[in-house]
Amino acid sequence: MKENVDHHVPVLIVGGSLVGLCTSLFLGRHGIGHMVVEKHAGTSMHPRGRGINVRTMELFRVADVEDRIREAASVLADNHGILQGGSLTGDDQEWLFEQIDPGGALARFSPSSWCLCSQNDIEPVLMSVTPSLGADLRFSTELLSFDQDPGGVTAIVKDRDTGEHSTVRADYLVAADGPRSPVREELRIGQSGSGDLFHNVSITFRSRMLAHVVGDRRFIVCYLTKPDADGALLPVDNSERWVFHAPWHPDRGETLEDFTDERCVEHIRRAVGAPDLDVEITGKAPWHAAERVAERYGAGRVFLAGDSAHEMSPTGAFGSNTGIQDAHNLAWKLAAVLNGTAGPGLLQTYEAERLPVARATGERASARSAEHSHPGYEPDPEIIPEAVPAPLPLSEPEAAADSAPRGAAGRQGGVLSVAMGYRYPRGAVLGADPEQPVVPERMRLCGEPGTRAPHMWLCGPGDPDPKSTVDLYERSFVLLSSEDTPWRAAARSVADQLGLPLDAYAIGAGPEADLIPANGGDWTEVHGTTREGAVLVRPDGFVAWRSSQAVADPEAVLHEVLTTLLDRA
Repeated sequence: MKENVDHHVPVLIVGGSLVGLCTSLFLGRHGIGHMVVEKHAGTSMHPRGRGINVRTMELFRVADVEDRIREAASVLADNHGILQGGSLTGDDQEWLFEQIDPGGALARFSPSSWCLCSQNDIEPVLMSVTPSLGADLRFSTELLSFDQDPGGVTAIVKDRDTGEHSTVRADYLVAADGPRSPVREELRIGQSGSGDLFHNVSITFRSRMLAHVVGDRRFIVCYLTKPDADGALLPVDNSERWVFHAPWHPDRGETLEDFTDERCVEHIRRAVGAPDLDVEITGKAPWHAAERVAERYGAGRVFLAGDSAHEMSPTGAFGSNTGIQDAHNLAWKLAAVLNGTAGPGLLQTYEAERLPVARATGERASARSAEHSHPGYEPDPEIIPEAVPAPLPLSEPEAAADSAPRGAAGRQGGVLSVAMGYRYPRGAVLGADPEQPVVPERMRLCGEPGTRAPHMWLCGPGDPDPKSTVDLYERSFVLLSSEDTPWRAAARSVADQLGLPLDAYAIGAGPEADLIPANGGDWTEVHGTTREGAVLVRPDGFVAWRSSQAVADPEAVLHEVLTTLLDRA
C-alpha cells in the first residue's frame, strides 16, 4: 500500500453528477463506503436529462427514493405526450404520441412507471440521501492524477477552493466523469460509433404568455419544425419557465457568441408562432449529441460508467438511464467482491453485460432522432433505416410491438424493449442463449436467464398489502421455488456453506408458503418454470439461472451454480 495517504476508501467515484450520485446511492445501499469527488461547486443548475424510464424508476423504488423523486417531479406529473408541428399557433400540430402508457399496458410489466424529472431536481434528492449511506461527497474537488497497482488505486485530488492537494487510496475507482472523460483518456481507451450527430444550444427562458399559447396541451417536448425557426420546446413548470433547444451548426462557422439574447428571443417567437411573446432569456448551455461507445469499460481496478462509457442521442432519454443502470450493475458486483463473497472475476462481467447494451441502445437512440426529426439532426440518407416505424409511445403494448414494421429500427421492438427488455447473453448468467440479440424484437420478460426477472404481485401470509417480485431484489441473490420442494432448504444450507447473502422464498397458497400470488396468479407460468423447478435472481433483479425440473441433489446444484457465478472456484 502507498505511504502518505490522506484518505482510505473502498471506492472512489470521480464525477458527482447524475450517474456518479446514483453509483453512490447503490453502493451505499450495499453498505460500501466511498468518496465522490466532483470538480463543480454543486449539482446541475440546468434542466436537462429529464426522462426517467420505468426500469430506472424500479431501481429508485428498490433503493427507497422513488417517492422523493416523484415529489420533486410533481409539477410535470401530467405531461405525457410528444407533439410536433410547424408552430404552436397554426393548425398543423400532431401528436407523435399523446400518452406514454395508453391503456395502462405497462402495469403488466412493472410496479413502477415512467417519470419526468430534470437532472437539477433529482440530483439534490440523491445528495440528501447518500451521506447517511456512507458517502463522503466532495464538491469543488478535482481529480489531478491516478495510478493503480495490484492492490488498489492511488489518486491525487485538489480542493479547488483552497488549492490543497490530498492523496486518496481506494480499492477501486469508478469514472463517471462525462463524455470527455479524463480517466478514459488516461487509460487510453478508444471509442467506436457514428461520432457527432448534431449540436444544440439549450436556452432557458421565462414567459408568462406562453402558457396561454400552449393551453391544455401537456407535452413532454414539442418539436417545432418551421424551416427558419426549428427547435424543441420543453416545459419546466407549465407556467412561466421553459427550455428551448435551438440547432447550432459549428461546422458552418456558427459560434456560441452568435446566440445573442436578441437572436434567441426572435427565434423562439418565430418557432412558437407568437411575434409578441414575452421572452426573458435566463441561461444558455451548448450540448452535443453523439453516438460513441468505449471499446472497453475499464482497465484493472478502474471502471467507466455513464457518459464516460457511452454517448447517445437524447431522443428517447436513453443516455442517462443507461448510465444509471450501468451504476446499478457495477455496484452489486463491487460490493460482492469487496465483501469477500465473490472473486475478482465477477467484475469482468460488467463490461461483458453493459457494453453490448450501450451499443444497441445508442443505435436505437440515433434511429429515434431520425423518426422524430430532431431539430439540428441531419442523418446521412445512406444510413437511415429503410423502414422507420411509426413512433410508438414509451411503453407500447405487446400487440403494438408485435405489429411494428420490421425495418432496421422496427426490429428493436419499441422503446420499452430497449429500456427494460434488454438481455445479457453473456456475463454473470448461466443458461442464457448467447445467440439471442441484446435488444429483442418484442417485449419478453418471462424468467429467461439474462433478462430482468418478471414482475408479479405477491403477499405474505396474513399480509393484505401485495409487494412486487421486483421489491425482493437488491442486497442478495434470491431463489424462488414452490412450497413443498427441497429448493428453499437447499438454498439456506448453501448460503451458510458459502457465507453469502441468499434469500429463499417458497411461493404457493399452502401453509408452508412464504409468499402467496395475488389474484391467484401462477408464479411458475410467469417465470417460465415448473412446480418442481426454481429461479435464481441476482441482486440487480436479473435472472442468473433457472431450472424447470426437480434434481437429485438441489444443494449440490445450487452450490455449483453460485460458485461459478461468483468466481468462487
